Amino acid sequence: MRYWLMKSEPDVYSIADLARDRHEIWDGVRNYQARNFLRSMTVGDRAFFYHSNTKPPGIVGLMEIVKADIVDPSQFDPHSKYYDPKSNPEDPRWRTVKVGYLATFAAGISLDQLKAQFTPEELGVVRRGNRLSVMPVDEAVAAKLLAIAQQGE
Repeated sequence: MRYWLMKSEPDVYSIADLARDRHEIWDGVRNYQARNFLRSMTVGDRAFFYHSNTKPPGIVGLMEIVKADIVDPSQFDPHSKYYDPKSNPEDPRWRTVKVGYLATFAAGISLDQLKAQFTPEELGVVRRGNRLSVMPVDEAVAAKLLAIAQQGE
């Protein structure tokens, strides 16, 4: 099992939305590096749910990869803001995963807390200027994040 961090703006899709829906396709990723991370995920991997573009930004919960290597349907929908007219149905450019809800952290782990606990080499989300929406998390860092989340309960 590997760990990941996946960002979403809470007004687009939040941890509360995932708790309600239980499972959701993580669509709309349009960065090649993030897409490659999505392609390398396997069923059973865990992902920290990070609320971005909010006050305060930070990790708010945990989810699990329940289905891997899914064609992102939004790339073929001309009404979607994620539509990609250059993507070919026979060889889709964008693939994704389906995530399942595991937990909402009682107290989120804010970006400021993350910066105080981790270096940019340990946790990419604290790296200045990092805009990547999907990134790997080392197992030792994941264990520390889970311990911090449990302290907030």
